[in-house]
Amino acid sequence: MVNTNPFIAQPPKEVPLQNAPLIRVIAQVIFPCILSMEDKEFVRVFQEAIRENYPYLQPEQTQGFVFSPQGVVPTVPQITWRFVDKTETWRVSLAPNFLALETTVYSSRSDFLERLESLLIALKKSFHPNIDIIERFGMRYIDRLVGQNIDDLSSLVKPEIAGIATAGFREYIHQNINQSLFIIPDGGEQIIARWGLVPADTTFDPAAIEPFAESSWILDLDMSLSKKRDFSVEALMNEAKQFSERIYTFFRWAVTDEFLRRFGGEL
Repeated sequence: MVNTNPFIAQPPKEVPLQNAPLIRVIAQVIFPCILSMEDKEFVRVFQEAIRENYPYLQPEQTQGFVFSPQGVVPTVPQITWRFVDKTETWRVSLAPNFLALETTVYSSRSDFLERLESLLIALKKSFHPNIDIIERFGMRYIDRLVGQNIDDLSSLVKPEIAGIATAGFREYIHQNINQSLFIIPDGGEQIIARWGLVPADTTFDPAAIEPFAESSWILDLDMSLSKKRDFSVEALMNEAKQFSERIYTFFRWAVTDEFLRRFGGEL
């Protein structure tokens, strides 16, 4: 168990979990909107650069919403290009203002970062100088516990995280989602941590957390930096490494050694 301050402590050595409850990992780069990104000819070069690893193209019309004094107002629909691997467990999303990589079969930090780097290189080569500024970069790790693991929650996560979910009247709790925002000193990066009980067949984030057939307990860690800077593959990869290490440090602070053993870790 990591007992030191997770926001300044040195990242602990990774303990691979053979049966990790990690259901999704996402990395996203946001840049100024490029309207021509909806033109299939404009994205053709990018597709060719990644097609060997992500051969399936699934264009998707997406509808966004913004809050205004008049209420919730729909934005102009846009095309998001979805590139999927043969196993349909890795997906690359390219929209007029962002690139994202996500997976449901995360195996290691090094593997994920290697895939991310190859996509950033393809993005740089395909759209330079159209994309030369980055507005935001973020990474997100989502874990889900179900069944007996929820019953054993008090032995799997720290009391500060378990909270009311371990109370003797848990069967009366329909939903309990906690959210905390942490600002990292000096750099301005932020971590949004969400955790708690989610009822069956529901979700608090349809885009990232699919509803599950039974009630579950979620630990959702999202680290990002919103700051305009030059698009540099090397700089973004340094951020990606730093973010993944800091998220892991928080994760190791939040869970117990019993959690690691329960999901196949060797201490």
